[in-house]
Amino acid sequence: MILQNIPQEKKIKQHNTITSGRYDFSACQLDVLFMLLASLDENDSSHKRYNIRVKDIELITGRKWNYQQLVESNEEMMSRVFKIEESDGLRQIVLFSEIKYLDGTGSFDMVINEPARSYFFELKNNFTLLELKSVLSCTSKHAKRLYTLACQWRGTGGHTYSISELKEMLGLKDPRGKEPEQYTKISMFKKQVLDVAKKQINEHTDIVFDYELLKVRGRSFDTIKLFCGFSKPKLQMEIDFNGNIEVQKKNGELLQKIANIKAIGIREDLAELWAVKYWKQFVDEKNKLTEIMQKGKVIEDKPAYLAGIFKKKGYV
Repeated sequence: MILQNIPQEKKIKQHNTITSGRYDFSACQLDVLFMLLASLDENDSSHKRYNIRVKDIELITGRKWNYQQLVESNEEMMSRVFKIEESDGLRQIVLFSEIKYLDGTGSFDMVINEPARSYFFELKNNFTLLELKSVLSCTSKHAKRLYTLACQWRGTGGHTYSISELKEMLGLKDPRGKEPEQYTKISMFKKQVLDVAKKQINEHTDIVFDYELLKVRGRSFDTIKLFCGFSKPKLQMEIDFNGNIEVQKKNGELLQKIANIKAIGIREDLAELWAVKYWKQFVDEKNKLTEIMQKGKVIEDKPAYLAGIFKKKGYV
């Protein structure tokens, strides 16, 4: 049996809102989500039914799926609320409006919920590029999530989160405090979540992953720094900034760099310039900014601050 028009090496795009969103999907639910992402085409109609074959995931990962577990997992995913912090408030949506099982085929159809379509199709530069086989090969749900975060930040070499923020993203802590927090002991968080993810990501994916726990505000660990990069040496990308930037933007790595810069709040034209000509300088200045803010300095307008630094040093 061969894969249904989905190569194992396929790169999939995931909206950064999904990458860094607050939700607790199981490993099975995440695999379904990633297979759906691999099936998308920008020309798809709003009512398209996406066919997901269980055998496709088994062929990629070598793991057998329990069909009854899949049915129960999908049912739970249909009722799972996806929470998105927006500038004017909290948005709550479900990603899918229908799932139908097709007898005798070992497959099911999925329909994307209309309010959620923008998080699947309106990606522009705001996406994370993932390798399908890598993310499916991780068995831990936390490894899958941390792999996607590593992919989001590999262009900068890593990212720093508060432990509380990361646990909320992984569904281990309810920001409202209504559900008990999981892995309250840092030793268990390391053993059951971080170390498991580190092992699986480094063994099965295209990413090198590590982390460091930090004591920034007191005697207890409250901050985590993720380190991530390409597992194999990449050829240096030669880009002619005087050439057709629209053609060059098709390169996934450049798009990711532009997206990372825009995520700080830098306008698009500057983001393109910095990604092409001043990427190393941007990473250095962003890391310096993070360090001084961790030490207590308040920077209310980070984009203006970085733009001022770049102008002062003659980059723009």
